[in-house]
Amino acid sequence: MAQIAPYPQQIGLFAQFIARQPEALVLKEKVMSLSGDSFDIKLANGQPVFQVKGETFSLSNRQHFCDMSGTELFVIRKKLIALHTTYYAEDANGNALFEVKSKFNIGGTKMICTFKSMSGKDETLMVKGNFFDTKADITDEGTGQPVATIDRKFFNAREMFTGQDTYAVTVAPNVDMAIIAAMCICMDDKKEQGQS
Repeated sequence: MAQIAPYPQQIGLFAQFIARQPEALVLKEKVMSLSGDSFDIKLANGQPVFQVKGETFSLSNRQHFCDMSGTELFVIRKKLIALHTTYYAEDANGNALFEVKSKFNIGGTKMICTFKSMSGKDETLMVKGNFFDTKADITDEGTGQPVATIDRKFFNAREMFTGQDTYAVTVAPNVDMAIIAAMCICMDDKKEQGQS
């Protein structure tokens, strides 16, 4: 697991999913999913944390992000009309929780996530990946401090040939693991949209 310093204060939307120590998440795309946009998200020790269920016939690429009790935390959707690829998350009442928008970047992925944190502060996190989108850093745009790192791995040959993606994500202490996992899923979706 990559070493990452604690963030100075809690940042995120879900207090119960704030990392208390550096946490390694493994996001594994479900290869047999009809939608192709479903993920199992576990801690590195194998403990399940989240599940993401994609809808098969959805124009806006709806993905239901749930905790392990099946409680829906939010739905990730893709805006159909936008200059840059844009995703947003809604709670069960249709209230916008956060937005992830791609930005033009030569040589890799760049996305910006904006939301109002639990403290009421407006937050902006930036994900910037390398040319092949195999590695990315997520930082606080204002301070430049890292809050997470993403490493896309091919854990075995079957994953490489089936197109199943697996991401290893290290989340800094005091950072919401749900927001970071959602940003990774948006990055994956954008990568897949670019290949089609």
